[in-house]
Order: sequence, then structure tokens, then C-alpha cells
Amino acid sequence: MPPNRAGGPMASMGGQMPGPSYGGGNMAMRPGMGPPGMDPSRKRFLHQHPQQQQQEALGGLRRGAKRRKMADKVLPQRIRDLVPESQAYMDLLAFERKLDQTISRKRMEIQEAIKKPIMQKRKLRIYISNTYTPSKPEGEDSEKVASWELRVEGKLLEEVSEWDFNQKKKFSSFFKSLVIELDKELYGPDNHLVEWHRMPTTQETDGFQVKRPGDVNVKCTLLFMLDHQPPQYKLDPRLARLLGVHTQTRASIMQALWLYIKNNKLQDCHEKEYINCNRYFRQIFGCGRMRFAEIPMKLAGLLQHPDPIIINHTISVDPADQKKTACYDIDVEVDDPLKSQMNNFLSSTTNQQEIAALEMKIHETIEYINQLKTERDFMLSFSNNPQDFIQDWLKSQSRDLKLMTDVTGNPEEERRTEFYQAPWVPEAVSRYVFSNVRCLIRSFHCRNASP
Repeated sequence: MPPNRAGGPMASMGGQMPGPSYGGGNMAMRPGMGPPGMDPSRKRFLHQHPQQQQQEALGGLRRGAKRRKMADKVLPQRIRDLVPESQAYMDLLAFERKLDQTISRKRMEIQEAIKKPIMQKRKLRIYISNTYTPSKPEGEDSEKVASWELRVEGKLLEEVSEWDFNQKKKFSSFFKSLVIELDKELYGPDNHLVEWHRMPTTQETDGFQVKRPGDVNVKCTLLFMLDHQPPQYKLDPRLARLLGVHTQTRASIMQALWLYIKNNKLQDCHEKEYINCNRYFRQIFGCGRMRFAEIPMKLAGLLQHPDPIIINHTISVDPADQKKTACYDIDVEVDDPLKSQMNNFLSSTTNQQEIAALEMKIHETIEYINQLKTERDFMLSFSNNPQDFIQDWLKSQSRDLKLMTDVTGNPEEERRTEFYQAPWVPEAVSRYVFSNVRCLIRSFHCRNASP
């Protein structure tokens, strides 16, 4: 509504009125000029059916589910005063808050932990066996030349768990390369090596077979190069004795090197980026002083590939040895089952969906409790003073009806004589008369000015 609008026939002023100013701050305001606010004591939902009220409330809760916060689950103090037993719910709410904080912290710790390799040492048993096929006379459907076939297989030991069943790794996945060296005198310099190397397109297998002609026992050497993840390196013997580390990852080697520098106080006191080498470091790195940034470059020349696992075996062509199998146990590293469980915990949404459903139910219950408290206050105010309550109720209904129908002024009050005896009436009459007089003067001048 415009600020200069007075309602009824005294709607607006055409110009500036001579004489005393009427814009003083002590002038009494006309009742009903400003848009009255909604009476907070008016409760529309009491006119609806209880079931309809509940359905509308639940619908509003579902629409605003994303905007809910922890405070929405807190019972108001006035309800806790009415029901002392509700303190047990508040205690549970405080415990839930602590539990949520603990779970969030643990989830962050798990997310940080799975970024690093979590390995577990297991025993891998390698089975080496061979079969021999003697030569047959010509004319028979069989081999004309005697031959043997070497088999190399393996499997993880220890109990077979559910994780092993679901995450079973093939035998070749533990190795980077496998080289079988046969007797050079029997098979010559060009045919005595059998090599397998991992390639990006390599398909994993459960074992290896090598078949060659021959009818005599053959001595062979098997060299297995383990596939470490992350890669491991063998240190120079001098540095290995100094640090107490033989074969480790680059990160572990750097950590051991830093601990040695720290324990022996080799870091320069004034220039922290420098290391003052002791006699052992001078022998190994060949300098008396070096920067921390130079360590990786100097360390690279002291790292080598790990030694392969060497197994000496004899391929027997004796029929009595055909059923014999040689077994060798080696240590390998596999992913810890705990890492898989942690990944499943982080990616699982079953618990989150259940928790969200329970949260929704709690919010709906709290909202319904607040509605019941509002209804109770409404009924109590009516029972304490019915007459004043009905009068206030009618006034509230009248103001709301005026807002809904966009009616200017207050027709019910304007029907009574007391309305025109208010302090603002003389000024309004003066404004009205002045406006009409000015309009008459303007119309008179317009008629005289026309030809």
C-alpha cells in the first residue's frame, strides 16, 4: 500500500497544502491504514481433519528432508518441562552426536589408510614336477622321439578364507619374470633358456609348462623374480649394513636414512638443508657435505633390483621318479583382507539408507509432537478465558479476511459513529476540502483560458 494512501474518498493529495505542516510525527495514525500482520495465535490446522493435518505435515517433512539439521530433532524446552521423561531422549541425542563424530573421524582415518598399501605376508608353495614320454617304434600312434615335460605350479598356503575364494590370485600374478635355464651342453647356447616376462597384455595363468626332447636327466635352474607392489630395491651392501635394511621400498629406505641422519645429528645446525656426512657417509656417497635435495639422485646409484629366487632342480626320466614332486615355500606379499573390508565399508550404502529412514521417522515424530503441543496451548487458552479468547479469535479472523479479500480500511469500524470522532478526522476533512477546492479552481481556469 502506498504510504500517502488514506483509504476511501480521501485517497491522495494533488499538491502542496499552504499553511501549517501536517507531516508532524505526533499525529495519531488512522486505525486500519497499515496492513496488519497475521495474528500468531490463529491456528488454521484446527479446522482440518486430524488425519489430513498429519498427512500434510508429513508431506512437508518429506519435501524439506534435505534441509533438516541436528537441531530439528531437539525437543523444545516447553515440551521437556511438560514431560520429564523426555530427558532420556535428549541423552540419547547427545550420545548419537558423539557417535556420529567418532564414526566420521574413523571414516577419515580409513580413507587415509587405504591410500597406502596394506600388505600381508603369506606362504606360496611352488610345485615342480615332470613327466617323461619314451620313444616308440615306428608305425605306432605315439611319439617317435623321447621327450619330457616340466610343470611349475603353486598356490597360497594357510586356511582358505572367504576372501581367498573371492580374491584368488593366479600363480603367475606373483612374479615379474620366470627364467628356466637348461643344461647348455645338451640344448646348445641358443635353446637352453626359457623365459617369461610380464607385459601389459599378459594374461595370468595357474602354471607353466616346458616341453623338450630328451631321454636323459637334465639339470635346470629356475629363477623367479617377484612382482613387488610397490616396487622394492636392494641396497648397496655398505649402506645396507649401515641402515639395517636389505631390500625395501623406496619410501622405507628414505625413512630409514632420515632416522639415521636424525639419530646421529648429521643435519647442519645453521643451514638445515645441508647434511654433514660422517666417515661412513663419505665412503658411501663420496662427499663431505650434501643437500637434502641431492639424496634421491645419489641414492639412485645405490639401489639395485632385488635378487631373484633361485631353485635348482633335476628333470628325471626315470619311471620310478615320475610321481615325485618337489615343493618349495617362498614368502610373498598379498593385499590384506582388511583393506577389502575397509573399501566395502566406505562404499556400502545399506547402512546409510537405513539411517536416513530412521532420521526421517524421528523428524516426523518431533514435528507431530510440536503440533500436539500447539493444539494443547490453543485449547488451554480457550479453557482459561473463553470470552477474551473468542473476541481475539474473531478479530484475528477479521484481519485475515481483510488480507485475503484485499479490502482497504476497516468496513466494520467505519460503520460506527465513534470511528469519525477520532483525532485524525479534522485533518482528513481539511485535506479533502482543500483537494476539491483546488480541483474546482483548476477547472475554472481551464474554461476561461479556452478560446
